[in-house]
Amino acid sequence: MADSYDAMTSKRSYRDPIPQQKVREQILEGMGSQFDPQYAKIMLHMIDQDIEYGMREHQEESDDAFITRIKCQSIYNDCSTGIPVTDYKVRIHCYSRADDGFPKAESIPTILLFDALDARVHLEEAKQKELLYFEYAQLRFDGKTCRVGARKLETRIKPCEGSSEKPENTRLTSYSIEAVRMEDHALINISDGEKTVETIVALPDSARFSYISLTGEHCMISNIHIDREDFPIEKDAIPRIAEEVSYIRGCPQGDVPNVQVNRWRSSSTEGIKLTGNMRLTFHSQSLPTARLVWHCPFVSLYTSRDGRVNGKGYREFLLLRLDGESWDSDAHAQNEARIEHTHRFPGWNAWKDANKQGIDWDIMIRRDGSRIEMETEALGITIYNQTTIMDAVDDLYIALTGDQCALTDIHAASAAGEK
Repeated sequence: MADSYDAMTSKRSYRDPIPQQKVREQILEGMGSQFDPQYAKIMLHMIDQDIEYGMREHQEESDDAFITRIKCQSIYNDCSTGIPVTDYKVRIHCYSRADDGFPKAESIPTILLFDALDARVHLEEAKQKELLYFEYAQLRFDGKTCRVGARKLETRIKPCEGSSEKPENTRLTSYSIEAVRMEDHALINISDGEKTVETIVALPDSARFSYISLTGEHCMISNIHIDREDFPIEKDAIPRIAEEVSYIRGCPQGDVPNVQVNRWRSSSTEGIKLTGNMRLTFHSQSLPTARLVWHCPFVSLYTSRDGRVNGKGYREFLLLRLDGESWDSDAHAQNEARIEHTHRFPGWNAWKDANKQGIDWDIMIRRDGSRIEMETEALGITIYNQTTIMDAVDDLYIALTGDQCALTDIHAASAAGEK
């Protein structure tokens, strides 16, 4: 399993590394045939936890010149590998030297803000399609911007405190960059010691990832240094310049408030206390950006003192994905899953298309002390799971979550029909 992952994600003479999400799909499809299910399951879990794609091959990054120096004739001529922009603020320091024979005003570094499966900038149309390249904006270091796929941009330039003007003939400029993202808004500050260019970018949605790549025109960018803060920013740290994109507003609502899950487990419903037999029904629809098999709803079985996901004393005993995957989240629980594809199963491509159109789910949950059974069927996939909890746990809860999906019209009823 490890050898196959390494082979697929490494550069070969005849192809570039396969993006990790596509590798995950190949592993999922090969479970039980090409790959031992136990070890394939471990690798899938490692991939899910590797949000910033840290397991990818770093062959190019072993070259110090690639990391610290970029020679730019024109935008896209040479671009750095993408630096993730998340809710943990990233700081980048670099120098830029204007090329001889070009005015300093025309020798300007530029940030490309984009998304791609391999975190790299692509110009070829075939590569853009294959690696889902999507460019949000171009941000020149002098404050000029170009909105590409972003919904909105707002830029303001303000003087730095204690700044002093530099001689016009100085061709070397030191820059400090700060970039951070919260949901569908990104904030990027570029400072040269005299002024700070602050740009807020309203992204098309919260589902895609975002990276910044350094490039420019007629300049040499060098001594690039990157570090990241240890704690995420507050929810309201970036002023909102555009309305939140919602796929649940105006949809039917049941006993439990609707929830939109923009990325892997980025949000979940409130906990539903499990006291006995329960019937859980809801409607799910994959977001427009969803493209993979596991962009679907998940069911979490857990306990916590306040009944909330990730609340005090939180322990998860099962994460059941409704594409048929499951993960044992607690060492003190034993899960036995049985997944069957009936003659009604249309294949994974049709499965993904059906999720885009929307699916009504009906899940039966039965609790007998420390044993909990879940059973459902949709689109030819029959899922049965039995969880046995080894510890004495009084309060158990069910919550819906997922990856790139909208969950609406959620109803939880006892087997007798009482809410």
